[in-house]
Amino acid sequence: MKAEYDFSKMKSRKNPYASKLKRSVTIRLGEDVIEYFKVMAKETGIPYQSLINLYLRDCVSQHREIDLSWQMKRP
Repeated sequence: MKAEYDFSKMKSRKNPYASKLKRSVTIRLGEDVIEYFKVMAKETGIPYQSLINLYLRDCVSQHREIDLSWQMKRP
């Protein structure tokens, strides 16, 4: 192993994993939803925020659509 490396001639390139990086967002969730995922986190050993992300990713991959038939239609 060299004592020093010269990176001045090195070419830069885009990060190939940049599209898979996570982005921090603020989201309001009900206490019951948070508790549900925290209990599941204890059972699985997976952090609850990761479980929420996994669940939402599954919804995206399955192209699930939410049922909003209960929503009142405004005139």
